[in-house]
Amino acid sequence: MSDNFFTLMIIPRRKSSVKKLSLSNTLVRGLFIGTILAILLTFYVIYDYASIKRDKAELARLRMKTKEQSQQIQDLALKIDEFADRMEEFKQFDKKLRILANYQTRRDKNMPLGIGGPNNEETRLKDLLDQDQEKLVLGMRKSLGKLSEDAGIREKSFGELMIFLREQKSLLAATPSIWPVKGWVTSEFGIRESPFSSGSEFHRGLDIATRLGKEVIAPADGLVIEAGYRTEDGNVVKVDHGHGVATSFGHLSKIAIKPGVRVKRGDLLGYVGDTGRSTGSHLHYAVYINKIPVNPRRYLKR
Repeated sequence: MSDNFFTLMIIPRRKSSVKKLSLSNTLVRGLFIGTILAILLTFYVIYDYASIKRDKAELARLRMKTKEQSQQIQDLALKIDEFADRMEEFKQFDKKLRILANYQTRRDKNMPLGIGGPNNEETRLKDLLDQDQEKLVLGMRKSLGKLSEDAGIREKSFGELMIFLREQKSLLAATPSIWPVKGWVTSEFGIRESPFSSGSEFHRGLDIATRLGKEVIAPADGLVIEAGYRTEDGNVVKVDHGHGVATSFGHLSKIAIKPGVRVKRGDLLGYVGDTGRSTGSHLHYAVYINKIPVNPRRYLKR
């Protein structure tokens, strides 16, 4: 037989004749190549099918992630919108605080308080969420920039208010608003008939008559700048309250404080007496503004 043929011998297990099958070289080569191609095609189909399933799963994951991100963007847009409303409330609150504190700049006077009727909140939010995704993100960026700017303005404004209120608190604490001793006023501030000689004289404070030895207290926070004896005022204590305000307490029987000591409203300064130029047991109480005597009744609570 020619070399161009292959002989395939089939030998059964039982005793029988051997079967021979002759195949041409070309056919064998074709079958071999076909088998290889079939195997490769099978692998390709399997790989392609696996790739399609993998891509499909990845696409489903990306779609889910995109949906979640879209929802997150919408939620963030709603939160930014809510924060913008809160910032507007802070702005109005700032305005009201300045009105109550009587501390308004020209800018504050030009900013109106919020007015108007009810609006449809659901419609406004629906219009917000119905926007194109790109426009929504762009709007969010602009809103965040505006909110950041407004937050800086509010921070500065509240800082100014805090400084102002601290100053007001300090001024209030330095205002001699309570009576240093309980009693009855026997001589008012101003021109009076002199109790020691004929004629009139200017009385620089209030004479408050009460029992000897009664406690005299500080009417406001301050620093004791004098605690000693004077010929006319007798034992006297003087307190500097800051802001140009000072108070003086004369004719004390005993001084209970030393110079340089800081006192709080209500602290003990001394005791009512009859020392110095006096006609009886009383306290001479004087208030000075920038070293000028003023009527203490202007500051006393009735």
